[in-house]
Amino acid sequence: MRILLAEDDPLLGDAIAKHLTHGAHAVDWVRDGAAADAALRAQTFDLVVLDLGLPRKSGKDVLKNMRDRAQATPVLIITAADAIADRVAGLDAGADDYLTKPFALAELEARIRALIRRSHGHDRNVLTHGTLTFDTAARTATIDGDVVDLSSRELAVLELLLLRAGRVIAKEAFVEHLCGWDQDVTANAIEVYVHRLRRKLEPSGVHVQTVRGLGYYLSKAS
Repeated sequence: MRILLAEDDPLLGDAIAKHLTHGAHAVDWVRDGAAADAALRAQTFDLVVLDLGLPRKSGKDVLKNMRDRAQATPVLIITAADAIADRVAGLDAGADDYLTKPFALAELEARIRALIRRSHGHDRNVLTHGTLTFDTAARTATIDGDVVDLSSRELAVLELLLLRAGRVIAKEAFVEHLCGWDQDVTANAIEVYVHRLRRKLEPSGVHVQTVRGLGYYLSKAS
C-alpha cells in the first residue's frame, strides 16, 4: 500500500521509510508540512504517517486541511508530545491513531496494517477468498494451505484485489496505490503482474476477471 510519511527528523524518517519499504509498502517521504499538504492535494495515499512538529506547516494544520477537504485517508500521528491533552487534541482533529516517540518500528507497521485493513472494512490480518488465503503481516498467500510462489509486486497486486474483492480496480489505480514517486511502473506493467497472478491463482478457483476498458476484479468460481 502507498504511504505518505511526513517527518522532518532525517534519521527517524530514513529508518521508517526503509522499514516500511522492506515491508512491501510504497513510501513517499516529505520533510515539512507544506510539502505534505501539497502531496495530499495532488495524489492519493492509503495512509499518512504524520509528525505534528513539522516545519513550514504544523502536522495539525495538515490534518485539518485534509479533513476540511473531506479526505478520509487514515492518519497515524507520531510525535514527541506525550501529554494526554496532546493525544486528545490530535484524535479530535481527525487522526485515527497515535504513537508517541520513541516507538518500535514493528509496532508502527502493525498499527499501519490495522488502519489500512479497517479502512477497507476488514478486521483481521488474514484475508480469504474461496480457498485462497493471504496473510498481510507474513506477506504469504496460500491455496488450501499450500504456499503460492508470488513476487513482492504480485503480492501487492493481490492484496489490493482482496481488500476490494468484487469491485473493479482500474490499472491506473494499481499504479497509484502500489507505487511511490521513485518507482517507474506503468499500466502495461500492471497487466503483466495481473497475467502472472491469474495463472498462479487458477488452481484455487479464484479468478482475476478483466472488465475491458475499466480494470480487474476478483471473482470466485461458481
